[in-house]
Amino acid sequence: MTYSLRVSRKCRGDTGPIDTTQLHTQALTKKPVFVCHFHGVLPLTHMECQEEKPIIYTMENKPIVTCAGDQSVFTSLYTSLAQQLPREPMEWRRTYGRAPKMIHLEANFVQFKEELLPKEGNKALLTFPFLHIYWTDCCDTEVYKGSVKEDMMRWQNSLRAHGSADWVIVVVETNDNKKKNKTNILPRSSIVDKIRSDFCNKQNDRCVVLSDPLKDSSRSQESWNSLLLKLRTLLLMSFTKNLGRFEDDMRTLREKRTQPGWSFCEYFMVQEELAFVFEMLQQFEDALVQYDELDALFTQYVLNFGAGDAANWLGSFCAPVRSWSGLLLRRPIDMEKRDGIQRGEASLLDLRSYLFSRQCTLLIFLQRPWEVTQRALELLHNCVQELRLLEVTVLEGALDCWVFLSCLEVLHRIEGCCDQAQLAANCSHTVGLWAYATDKLKSLGEHCGLVSEKGPTSEDLNRTVDLLAGLGDERPETVNSLQSPYKKLKEALSSMEAFERHYLELSHAAMEMYRAIGRLRSARLVGKSLAEFYMRKGDPERAETFLQEALKSYVSEGWSLPVTHTRRQIAECQKLLARTDDYLQTSALLAGDVNLTMEERKHFCQEILTFADKSGDPSHKVTLGMGVFTQLTRLQFCPATASVHSGAVLQVELTLRCLMPVSVRIQQLAASIHFDLERGGTNGRSKVAQRQTNPGTVEFLQADSTEAPPFSVAGPPLELDEIQDRSPSDNSLNSAGVVCKNTHLVMRRHDSNSPLDTVNCVSPPAVAIKEGGQMLKVQDVTLQPGNNNIIFTAPSGQPGTYTLRQLYATVGRVQFVLPHIYPSVQYEVYSQEPQLTVEPSSEPLLAGLPQRVKFTLLTGHYAVKKGDALQLSNTDTMPILPSTSCTACISNPAAELVGESVLSIQSSEKVTSISLPPTPPYHTLEFQLEVLCVIPPGTDRSTNERLTNGEVRHRPRSYSHPDTPMTAIDQRMSIDCPWSIYSTLLALTFYIPFKTKHSLLSAGNRKYIQVCVQNVSDVNFTLAEVKLTEKQHALLELQSLNTKTQQLLCSKHSVFCLWEVRWKDDLPSCLQCVFSADFSPFNQDISTFKPFYYQFQLERVTTLYSVRAKILPPAGEQYCRSGLLCGLEVCMTRLTEPAEGEIAEDSKTDTDSLKTTKLMYEVADSSSNWAVCGKSSGMVLMPVAARATHKVQIEVMPLFAGHLPFPKIKVLKYMPHTAAVAIQPDPDSCVENDSLSLLDKTLDDQTDTASIRSRGSVHSVGSGDQQQKGVAMPRLEPFSPGQVFNHSNMQQVLVLPSTDDHIMEVNAT
Repeated sequence: MTYSLRVSRKCRGDTGPIDTTQLHTQALTKKPVFVCHFHGVLPLTHMECQEEKPIIYTMENKPIVTCAGDQSVFTSLYTSLAQQLPREPMEWRRTYGRAPKMIHLEANFVQFKEELLPKEGNKALLTFPFLHIYWTDCCDTEVYKGSVKEDMMRWQNSLRAHGSADWVIVVVETNDNKKKNKTNILPRSSIVDKIRSDFCNKQNDRCVVLSDPLKDSSRSQESWNSLLLKLRTLLLMSFTKNLGRFEDDMRTLREKRTQPGWSFCEYFMVQEELAFVFEMLQQFEDALVQYDELDALFTQYVLNFGAGDAANWLGSFCAPVRSWSGLLLRRPIDMEKRDGIQRGEASLLDLRSYLFSRQCTLLIFLQRPWEVTQRALELLHNCVQELRLLEVTVLEGALDCWVFLSCLEVLHRIEGCCDQAQLAANCSHTVGLWAYATDKLKSLGEHCGLVSEKGPTSEDLNRTVDLLAGLGDERPETVNSLQSPYKKLKEALSSMEAFERHYLELSHAAMEMYRAIGRLRSARLVGKSLAEFYMRKGDPERAETFLQEALKSYVSEGWSLPVTHTRRQIAECQKLLARTDDYLQTSALLAGDVNLTMEERKHFCQEILTFADKSGDPSHKVTLGMGVFTQLTRLQFCPATASVHSGAVLQVELTLRCLMPVSVRIQQLAASIHFDLERGGTNGRSKVAQRQTNPGTVEFLQADSTEAPPFSVAGPPLELDEIQDRSPSDNSLNSAGVVCKNTHLVMRRHDSNSPLDTVNCVSPPAVAIKEGGQMLKVQDVTLQPGNNNIIFTAPSGQPGTYTLRQLYATVGRVQFVLPHIYPSVQYEVYSQEPQLTVEPSSEPLLAGLPQRVKFTLLTGHYAVKKGDALQLSNTDTMPILPSTSCTACISNPAAELVGESVLSIQSSEKVTSISLPPTPPYHTLEFQLEVLCVIPPGTDRSTNERLTNGEVRHRPRSYSHPDTPMTAIDQRMSIDCPWSIYSTLLALTFYIPFKTKHSLLSAGNRKYIQVCVQNVSDVNFTLAEVKLTEKQHALLELQSLNTKTQQLLCSKHSVFCLWEVRWKDDLPSCLQCVFSADFSPFNQDISTFKPFYYQFQLERVTTLYSVRAKILPPAGEQYCRSGLLCGLEVCMTRLTEPAEGEIAEDSKTDTDSLKTTKLMYEVADSSSNWAVCGKSSGMVLMPVAARATHKVQIEVMPLFAGHLPFPKIKVLKYMPHTAAVAIQPDPDSCVENDSLSLLDKTLDDQTDTASIRSRGSVHSVGSGDQQQKGVAMPRLEPFSPGQVFNHSNMQQVLVLPSTDDHIMEVNAT
């Protein structure tokens, strides 16, 4: 930002130094118009510059430098000296640690007079000569001795007498002087030496030689540079020294401010002198600081005066104000006001005006015009407060005139130094002054009677005359200006038309500026003031527009008191304009406004009631927002679930807070209902569980009508609902989202001139009410001030979802409408099919014991009549146990017991009939029955049965449940219900508390059967009458080895039972066994015992082969030793004659007509105690005859010493490739087939040992892959448990260490 500043000091015509006599004469007798002067000091010469544009004045004073000696010499050098001195900057190092600055030094050269030297006690800096120069071009010795030396001595004695030590002697040497005085000429050095010896004994640098100053040579330039540097240095040293002394004296004077007799005006002049010096050096920032300090000091004294600490010198500022001509900023200094301050006769306004004018001038120099506007606004407000604190007598309206003129003066001053583009871009800095001037002009208009409809009275005219008299004459600076503040004020106060024109001009200008910078609140505040002006002028139509704009801001920001005040003004406008609907709306708002008195509220309420009672067209009703009349605070359903069946009674209780100050009788209070069939209660039983539960109580958050409601800024609240996109195949969730249900309200365009909500708007939108739809209605209700509870009976005839949309109250010709109830309130009416469920009374249901199950019948829309019965199909796996008394409980939808009845149960072979007591619709009927799930005994399967509906009943199969170790059984029952032609299939899951397993044990030819019963439930049982029987062989005897008749079977524990099998002739190859036992929960009576059966089958129980092993020590040894080869002799003996099936299966006739069979043996040690050397497996041909024996010799090596168990010996059947592949092993031998892995697991490791080769041959014989493909290949088949008895299973052999050497290390110390 640039400013057009005029900073040149001289006008054309400056020829040389001015005479001091002329200087003092002008200071005492003349007051220049265009050039500033301080303390009577003027520049050398001045002349008026003829310009029409506004002139911005600068500080023209410069440090004074006196010139003594030959004036002609100095005059010839003055122009060059004045031009070259300020060209080079000098660093000014200041005291007290202040930052150094670069300054350009200028000087005001004047002729030396002794009167210019400062007298004792004179502290003025502007008239203080900072440097004294003596000029001479003497080259003749006689002349020097005769006149120059004496003149120098007088000059120096005068300086010494006044204590001035800042001087310098300049000797000018020219060739012209040498030519004139060739005979008496001495070398220049001798003249300079004489001057230095005579006057500069200790300060040789105070004598400077200037050689050929008028020539353009290097020598001349060097001498000029030396002279200028010396002058700048001496001038800066003198300036620093004297300025520091002045600051110390000023500081001392300021510290005496608490002493009696101290005067602020005297101190003001001293510190302003310092500011003048800084301004003289063009250090405008430092000069501004001095005025700011004076401003702060005076403000503090005024504040202390207001607090009771008054200074004596403040009395002069408490004089009545006689003049209020405003600020004067068109001069750099106002000498009249400054003289008044110096004399102590200035008023408070004079002091403040002068101080601000100086600050304004410096800020303009600093190119900070916008700070001027900020300071001006603060000054105007502070002056008004200071006048009140000092209790200064001011004519009423005088301050308004002063503020108005000052505002316009500041604005004109800123306009003079800125162009229009800058003013438009920075209107945020000036708009405050425009608004303040507008406000003060309005105040003046009201004071002078220019705002009323009738015009000013004689008293008003007298006031106007008095105010204009205090303005005085117009200032010379603004006489020729047509738009001066003085002329504007006089014109505005001259007539009503002129006042209105000026006031509207200022008001609209201020509003436009506020809008341009985005300060809408301030713009509307000005508009509200303009509305009050129109109201006084009798123009309510224009006033209402501005009041509505102001109301918008107050409501949106929550200013309750301004909202109330503005609404009262709007109501007055609407009443004058006969706008009934709007007036009633505003009256309703004011009737419920707690900021008004009770009488005012009753007045506005009576306005509404009076209109409502007027007779007129009944079809013409005024619709108002309900929020201004009453507020819906709470809604409660009864029942609280907000969900009832069709035809049931549902009550809705509304809590309304009436805002009126008196009771109001309402002819009808109603709520409109929207019915939605698709979202309503379902007609099927499958969707009952999906019905959403609506909240039984809804609280509505209400905002104060005088504050900003939720709608006032953001619009109506969003009503969101969840939507889900699911896959039609597996019902999986693909996506989820939300949808807005009131888009038509949220997205609609709102008029910018009207609020959004009906509570705060002036003209609420019309609300359409559907009279024909379903509604909640209540007639003749009287609302008392405060909370009121109103109960409605909601319609519930048709199933569906009912949503409350609108609420309205009718008071005569006035309808109060709540157009949208939020949050959304719904209740549901459903129609439900009867539903029968069967569930356990306690978890889990245990099979084998009587268990109670609960039957729950939800009657739905069906009414159970007398004679209705449930038909249950009977099954032998889950019979229904007879009961002497079975009570059914009937409860209503609220889960309250309403009746009990004893059920009649009749059972037949296939059906159990349960007679139901009469039960109303939508009630619950509950009763319990005892059932018994029979534990399946084993693998026996009976023929299929049929249910009562003719379907084939399949036997329940047990399965393992993942959540419990117990085996689960699903029992299904078919129930015929009287309300349906279809049978209902229900399932119950029972859990078998036991896990039973059996095993066949052998001891030679003796056989034992072991049964293990494991309790996997959480209940402790007692087992009794444990038995084992065989169903097919009567001669077979099972001798029990169990000693206890009853045993406790704890939870998660097992009981083992053992029987020895005894036979007379031959042992049957297959046994059909039945294990039975009685069980009951622990500590119960013996009558509660229930049977438990477990059937199993044992096949191939006869022992066919006996295997005996013997380990032989090495030759020459009595015992086996570790690491030495030993002999293992395996003897396999056939114990029985072959059976017919066995001969047909695997026997073969050799050349000697002997029946033989092939056996595969294998010796392996899984515990790594033995190393089998040589062949570890092989195939032998075993004759199929009793007592047939085959021996095998195998070399083994013990690896450790001690009692080692025998290596494991396995015998397998070798099935040649001619054997039928289709023969599958029996189930009991499936586990033993896993032993083949013993051979297969090492077949992949192809080593060279004989044992590995032998195993490889076995693997090749028994390849399972080709067997599975149906190819007849040799294979291995294990014997059934008990067919092979190994006598060496538990035998051990003593193995000694390889040597008896024992080494013991002993360390002795």
